[in-house]
Amino acid sequence: MPELPEVETVVRGLRPVLVGQRLARVELHRDGLRRLFPEGLVQRLTGAVITGIERRAKYGLIATDRDDTLIFHLGMSGRMRLDPAEIGKHDHAVFTTGDGHRVAFNDARRFGSLDLVPTAEVAVYPAFVALGPEPLGPGLTSAYLKAAFAGRIAPIKPLLLDQRIIAGLGNIYACEALYIAGIDPARPAGSVSAAKLKALVPAIHTTLNAAIAAGGSSLRDHVQVDGTLGYFQKSFCVYGREGEACPDGRGIVERIVQGGRSTFFCRHRQR
Repeated sequence: MPELPEVETVVRGLRPVLVGQRLARVELHRDGLRRLFPEGLVQRLTGAVITGIERRAKYGLIATDRDDTLIFHLGMSGRMRLDPAEIGKHDHAVFTTGDGHRVAFNDARRFGSLDLVPTAEVAVYPAFVALGPEPLGPGLTSAYLKAAFAGRIAPIKPLLLDQRIIAGLGNIYACEALYIAGIDPARPAGSVSAAKLKALVPAIHTTLNAAIAAGGSSLRDHVQVDGTLGYFQKSFCVYGREGEACPDGRGIVERIVQGGRSTFFCRHRQR
């Protein structure tokens, strides 16, 4: 599933193409994806001018001058294709701008979604109501994590994936951040020291910013809007590296399963 850096990469790729442009044509090639497309989506978007594109957690938000916001989620395999040479069978929604650009929402497995909501109601969009702070925003601090983890005996790694605690932090980048901060992913969250939590916040920032700069991680389906691959997977410290030497040379990368997800770590570095 595309994680925060992959979605941020898509958002940044769409901005220069779409912001300020009028949608001359909107085409839907099926009734929906994970759920039905909103009624009247074509009529409400055709002729609208795109005023901004942002990200919230793992969702993209495309605002228009009609006080509507198109909210998209890429699901498991979704991607936005910029100016495709041909429209394929998995291009389920196609947006054409007044200057001739086309953006196709392609989703072979159809776990993605498109919703259109009044811009004034974005904050109460069901998927956003219970979200925690953005991991790259000012709300994520060591003091916040200390309060969120207080008294928690659950391992820290699964709690980092809890969107109610941190919005948008996914499995790959939680593994990488915990490695950088030197925190055992199985340690009860409430027992992580203040010093370790203080190290974890910049570790999250470093990991996500590096991944965004690299265009995300192309492990299965993710490509950037121009079709190029992300390459952050070439910089993984531990993720997917079971049995290999730890980057700092002190041990071997191991894998355990937590909450049904693979966790990669080095027990010699992470305590």
